[in-house]
Parts: sequence; C-alpha cells; structure tokens
Amino acid sequence: MTPFARVLVDQVHSSAWSLDADRAAEMNPANPGDASLARSAALLRERGTRVDAHTEGRLTPTALEGVDVLVIPHLAAEASERVTGGLPPVLDQSEIDAVVDHVAAGGGLVVLAECDQDTHGNNLDELLAPFGVGIVSTLVHESPDGGRRQHGNATWVRPETAQSPGQGVLAGIADLCFYRSGTLDVSGADGADVLARTSGTAHPSGAPLAVTLEHGRGRVVVLADSDLVGDDSIGELDHEEFWINLVTWAGNGGFEGSAPGGLSASTTVTSEAWLALKAAVEELRTMQAGDGSLTPGADRERATGLVTQMIARVEELAPRFPHDAEYLAALPTDLRRWVDDGFGVPDFLDSLMAFRPEQHRVDGAEHLVLFPMYTQNGNPDRVFEALLISVFWPDWLADVEATFDNPMFLSVQFLDHTPGYDTNSAVLFPETVSVREVPTFSWGAIFSDREAARFRRITEAAAETLSLDLPPEGERLVASQEMAQSVFAMWDLMHDRTHSHGDLPFDPFMIKQRMPYWMYALEELRCDLNTFRQCVDLAQEGHPFARAVQLAVVFDRGFRFPVTGDRHRNYDGLGGQLLFAWLHKHDALRWTDNRLSFDWRRVPETVVALSDAIEALYRDGIDRSKVGHWLAAHEFISEYVAPHPASVWAKGAAGLPLDGPRKGLNDAVLPDEFPLNVFFEALRKKLGPVIDSTRGITGASDVGEGDPVGAADVRMSA
Repeated sequence: MTPFARVLVDQVHSSAWSLDADRAAEMNPANPGDASLARSAALLRERGTRVDAHTEGRLTPTALEGVDVLVIPHLAAEASERVTGGLPPVLDQSEIDAVVDHVAAGGGLVVLAECDQDTHGNNLDELLAPFGVGIVSTLVHESPDGGRRQHGNATWVRPETAQSPGQGVLAGIADLCFYRSGTLDVSGADGADVLARTSGTAHPSGAPLAVTLEHGRGRVVVLADSDLVGDDSIGELDHEEFWINLVTWAGNGGFEGSAPGGLSASTTVTSEAWLALKAAVEELRTMQAGDGSLTPGADRERATGLVTQMIARVEELAPRFPHDAEYLAALPTDLRRWVDDGFGVPDFLDSLMAFRPEQHRVDGAEHLVLFPMYTQNGNPDRVFEALLISVFWPDWLADVEATFDNPMFLSVQFLDHTPGYDTNSAVLFPETVSVREVPTFSWGAIFSDREAARFRRITEAAAETLSLDLPPEGERLVASQEMAQSVFAMWDLMHDRTHSHGDLPFDPFMIKQRMPYWMYALEELRCDLNTFRQCVDLAQEGHPFARAVQLAVVFDRGFRFPVTGDRHRNYDGLGGQLLFAWLHKHDALRWTDNRLSFDWRRVPETVVALSDAIEALYRDGIDRSKVGHWLAAHEFISEYVAPHPASVWAKGAAGLPLDGPRKGLNDAVLPDEFPLNVFFEALRKKLGPVIDSTRGITGASDVGEGDPVGAADVRMSA
C-alpha cells in the first residue's frame, strides 16, 4: 500500500528519544519506555504512514525531499540527558533554513520541547523563531487544590483544552497529561491556535502547552513536553489519538492527493480505434428509441454502416483485452443479429453472459464495455454505451475481500465513456443491459472514482457551509482522491455483501417487491451501518483505512444523501435523515451557534447502537406479518424523523385500509412520507449548486474547480 504520508524523525542531532527500542534500552536500562518512540512510530504506521529515522548527515533540502512531516524530538546535550545521534543538539543555520523552507513549501514540522529548556543545550528556540514561537524554560506545577494533577504528582499536569468536545486537531481528545512540562510563548505567532493550556490553578497559569500554526503552505506543531508521546506514556488518556491527529494535521498542509495509478498510462484512450468506436456509438445513440430499437424515421443504411464500423473497431481493439476474449468474440455476433433482425429491441444476452470481469480482478486491468443499456441514476433509455474502464484492485483491497467474501464485487474507475455516463450513474450492472430474458448475474461493478470525487466535493462544501472543523483524517480524506477512492472501494465491498447476511425477515432487495420505500431505506442503511461496525473492529486491529471508512459513512450519509435528488420516495435520503437524527438525539452531533460539531469519542458507539436497533427490528420481523413489519418500521423511523403531518401511516393500523390488497397500503404512502427538517431544507439550498456540479464527475476531475462553496462568510439559518 502506498503510504498516506512520510514522516522523518531526526535521530542525528543528540536526541533523548530513539525510534529503536533496543537503542532506547541502552540509553535508559531502568526504564526503556522513557527513551523510546517505537510505539508512537508503530501507531503512525498502523494508520498508513511511513516513518523513517534520519541518522546520517545534516538536515538538507535533499534530506527533506519527499518528506511530509519532519519530527524533531527533544534534543539534549549529553550532560543533561542520555542521548542518541552523532551530532550536537544544535541545528546550524543552513539546517534551520532548510526546515523553514520545507514548511513554507507545504511540509509539516513537529517539535517536541521539554521543561527547563535552557539546561539542555539545544537551539530549538532559533529553529522556532521564524514561526513566532518560543520555548519558555520553566517547570509547570499544579496546585494541590486544582484537581488537575495526574496521579497526585504536582508536575504531571492535566491541561485545559481549547474545545469540548474536541474538533479538528482535537477531535476525539478529552484528556491529556503533560509530564514535567515547560510552556510556550506564542506572542510572536500570527494565527497560532493554542490547543492546550495550563489550568488556572497551575503555576504558571493559562500558559500554552500545545500549539499549531500555519506557515506558508505548511504547518507547524509544538509541544512543551515530549514525554506524553514516549512509549511509557502514550498509552495513557487520549495521547495516542492526540499524537496521530497532530502528525496527520501537520502533513495535510501541502497535501496533494493523486489519482490512483493507471489513468494516464492507458494508451487505449487515445488510440484511433477507440476514438472511432466511441464516435460511431455516439452517433448511433441519436437514432435509437428508449427501448433500444431504431426510431421509425432513422436512416437504416447509415445505422448499418455505423454498426459495421463498431464491429471493425471492436475486432481491432480486442487484442488489447485478452482477458475479455470470449466476450469480444461474442459481441460482433450480437451486433450483426440486431441488424439482421431489423433493428428491433436489442438482445445482447449472449455477449453479456460471456463478459466476466469478476474473474480478472487485477489492479489496472482494462476492459472495453459495449452494450445497449440504461445507466442507473443516469440515462433511462437502453441505448448503446461504450466504456473504457480499469479495475481498481490493490493488494490490500484483495486482502479485505478475502475476509469479507464478495466474489461478485468489482471496483472500477473511468478511463473514457459515452454520454450515458455524463450523469450521476456510478455503477455498471448487468441487469441494465437489454436482453431477451433475465439471466443469473455473476458480477456488479461500482465506479469508486466517481463516488470518491463526488464525496470530496460535497463534503468540502458541507464542512465550510456548516463551519465544521474536520478531524485531520477527514481533512485528508477530502483532500486526496486516492485515499477517498480506496475508502469507497472498501465501503462498497463490505456494504454489498451485507444484503445477504444477517437476520433477514425476507428478501433484502425489497424495492423490487412493491413495498413502502422506507423498507429499502432501512436495508441500505443497515448495510452501511454494518460496514461501519466492521470498521470499528478493523480499526482496533490496525487497518489503515478503517477509521476513514467510518468518517465517509457519517459524512456521505449525513450530508449528501438527504439533500440529493428529488423527494419522491427518496429511500437513500431517508436513511441519511435517520442517521443524522439518531446522532443528534443521542448527543453525538450538535448544531449550536450556527456550527456543526461531533462528539467523536461517542460517534462510534452511537452509530453501532443504531445498527443494533435496526438489527433488532429485522430479527423481530420474522415473527410479524409483512404489513405488521412495515408498520413497525414506520413507527421506528418516526421516533427520530417526523412523518408528514398528512401521513395516513402515522395514524397506525386504525388509519390504514387493512381490509384490501396491499397495493392500497403502498398507494397510501406519501411521495415525501418523511420530509426534510428545517436544518436539511436550509442545507439543501446551500449545497444545491455543488451537487449539480458533481454530475459526470470522475476521479480525474478537480475537486477545487470553481467556487462551489461560495464565500467564507456563508451562514446557514436552521
């Protein structure tokens, strides 16, 4: 897996901390954890970050090339600490210049200071001076009356944090301890954010202990104590999450997330054969009726010529796709039959059955796809579409699939396509193809690049509109197409398999069964919440994408789903409304002072609790009649999302025509049975232009195009 970021830890200037646990044991045999950063490095690696030690030579521009975050741990002379590294604890001017230039260009810098700064013989003050930060040489004490001592130790102080519950860099952070800490002077720093201060009962009181600031395109983090990230202390309180947040935030300053590989490497996209095939298909589409047949007034001779061109180009392109040989051999036969049968409703069953992309899930593998088909959430007509796609199947995703068995699932990305995909469609499903009979399907493909790009643009706009300070991992998720696409591929894989797992009272794909639309809303949400639940467990096991998947579920379900599309039985919108309302009513989400915030410590357990509630509803459903289960589901949703005042269903069994066919019950469902609340009505108006701008978006699109969010002073009354 490509690392999310590269962290370089200075180990060449005399440091009281070592990345090497064995070296730390030599430095401090009585307590190796008090000299080791091995655990802090392991935590970062768990989250997908590469961590290297800088052990030779000065800090030069060459040494910092490709580094996202430079960490300079407590530097000390041998007279004050046991240290590692061959150079003295002093950076020369060329090194300071290199570090400052690195930050200005978009790099991150994390400096771990210490108490009694002047006794350690380093020049970290000189390094931090260009950023307006100074280290105050002192030792903080907490009074016995203040209640902010950790384990009763006067110099182990628990600071006051800037936010509660924490947002942004402090997301998920409630309690910290600074062990034998100095303080920081930020009087010369423009725009510095003080994350933690000494309490009002400490000496000195109200002094900064943790600071973040931006400089040029980059970011700087300074801690007045280094012990809280050492091996013997990082497992206490919220230190692990704090450390990961700090380093992730520092690395996001100049983050330029790239699109997944293979997009620009395709030579098929620019080949004359593909361009000619695409042009022929686009012209033929204009001659087709909604059912795929040729319109009565169409030029049949011209149509025959176009199909002949298509066959020739498919045969010319076929050698590029040896894994699709059987399909590409069958495709001309179906095309000729359509012509020979008089251009009626197309039947491409034979070639569809020969197309088996799930049997070649190889990262970067390309497929040529040509069928008469409609596109879900796109073009409703079964006209010809031609696509060039590539498979997104990195090794780590294959490992996930090996555990969450889903042999029919395929994650793909666009290379090129005809106009039917200049829409909101992000799927390629065999059931959309025009065929003579419904076959047994063996695969389903989702364009994870489109889903990721759409998510990034809408979430960025929603966060600005709602003044939401994203957690550092969420900020990176929005910034990086590569990370977002990986997250959506994992989410979709896990979601898709859940439809056939669990305590299902009936066929989970109940939208095909003429049931009230809220039943499908619950089913889709159930699958997403199961994905969330599984990722809570995977996060505990150290999977690097697991927490990002959780964030994506909350943001996409909570922001995009409720306000996208019309309100005519919008089941995905209703699922998002329910999740948002559940989080709000359980105090894991707050809308106060025109700002949205989350209690990130409570979000996982609260989302899992909603998953439990829906699972219980399903489990009880097997003991109910179908109509009884519909009623129970309506009542459950109504506890959190208010039904329409005119709803017949909201009156319960007494108000429903239970003595007639079920069709009457479905007809009694209002087009907007569960309307948007005032919050979402306002948000919908704000995000409408942004949502419109995602039509046809792909992974190659610029998420920052135009000004989708509007001005920075956008405010939403709700």
